[in-house]
Parts: sequence; C-alpha cells; structure tokens
Amino acid sequence: MIDVYTWPTPNGHKVHIMLEETGLKYRVHGVNIREGEQFKPEFLKISPNNRIPALVDHDGPGGKPISVFESGAMLLYLASKTGKLLPADLHARWRCMEWLMWQMGGLGPMMGQANHFRRYSKDKIQYAIDRYTNEANRLTRVLDRRLGEAPYTAGKDYSISDIAIFPWLRGAENRGVNIAEYPNVRRWFDAINARPAVQRALQVLADQSAANQAPHSDKSWDILFGKTQFQQR
Repeated sequence: MIDVYTWPTPNGHKVHIMLEETGLKYRVHGVNIREGEQFKPEFLKISPNNRIPALVDHDGPGGKPISVFESGAMLLYLASKTGKLLPADLHARWRCMEWLMWQMGGLGPMMGQANHFRRYSKDKIQYAIDRYTNEANRLTRVLDRRLGEAPYTAGKDYSISDIAIFPWLRGAENRGVNIAEYPNVRRWFDAINARPAVQRALQVLADQSAANQAPHSDKSWDILFGKTQFQQR
C-alpha cells in the first residue's frame, strides 16, 4: 500500500495520474497547503522541502518502507517499481528523461511564476507579468514543435514525461497561454485528458479544487507567498 500526501495542484495531479495509470493501491492524505499543513513536523519527515506531493510506500525495495518526495522523483520511482510508462528502448528513455527534466526545470517553474504574477501578486508588476507570460508561451512553442515530430514527448508512446507536463497545461489561460494557438499541444492534451485513468486521477481531492482556486485570505496568502514560507523550521 502507498500513502500519498498531496493536494489538487499540478504537481499533485502528476502523481495521482501515475498511480491510477499503474493500478497501484494507494491512500490519499490531503495536505491543505492554504492552512499550512505542509509545515507540520510529521509531514516534514517525509518531505523536508515542505512541498506536496510526497509518498510512503510500505512495500518498498526489499520489502522495506520508503518515503519519496519531489514529484519527478516520485514518477521515476513508481515507473521503476511497476516497469510501466518509462520506455525500454534507450533512445526513447532518454527522450523521456529530457522532457521530464524540461518540465521540472522549465515549464513548471515558469508556468507557476506566470500564474503567481498574473493572479496572486498583490503588486501588479507589468515587467514580471510580461516576462513570465512570454516565457510560458515560449516553452509551449517548444513543446508544440516536439509534438509535431511525434505523438508524445518521448516518441510514439505515452510516458511519465507526458504525465509530468500535462497538468501544467490545465488552466493554461491563467498563465496567459491559449492552447488553441498550439495545435500539436491541443491534440496531445485532448488525447491525454480523455484517458480513463487521467479522469479518475483528476477527481482526487476534487471536493477541494474549487476552494483551492478561490481568492486567498490574508492568512493563506501569507502561508503560501509571505513570511510564513520562509520561517526556519
């Protein structure tokens, strides 16, 4: 059994999708990041960077429990555990790794910054809005070019790199990206969105999704973006 500590965010949904696609049994533990639950000592034991998601696999390597944090590492761990969604062909595998790292180091952070400055920043800084919106669109163009060459980022088969990228294209308009302008991304997105496992995964903590998108109170803003985030623990 796998315990997953999570919240309905793009990084959370990556792992929900992977668990559903692999058919592994898991239990969901909501970590309300607006209420500061990510700073609780028991969560920090498995996620020292105080970020969701994280997991504990009670049947880890050698039958011993293991905890894993960082969503990209979690995708790789679950692929290794199951032998699924990581290409066996080495050329395709390294394409998969490239695009997984591209998401972790580029698309996710830049989409996140665009979302922050467009929606949540108390000061509307036009330079920051333009910088991150432009970068979000540049990265989407990079993805569109790749998907003009192959059905999926690693090649002909769906893999963990697609799982990592897909949630960041949900709600792309909040990052200033119009997917309709990127036809290859649109085709790829629709194909993944139609997968039954993906649809099941997007229902994880769905009852919290609306609240998660609501305007921030002063308390939740401070927890996520203010001084609470930087306190020594």
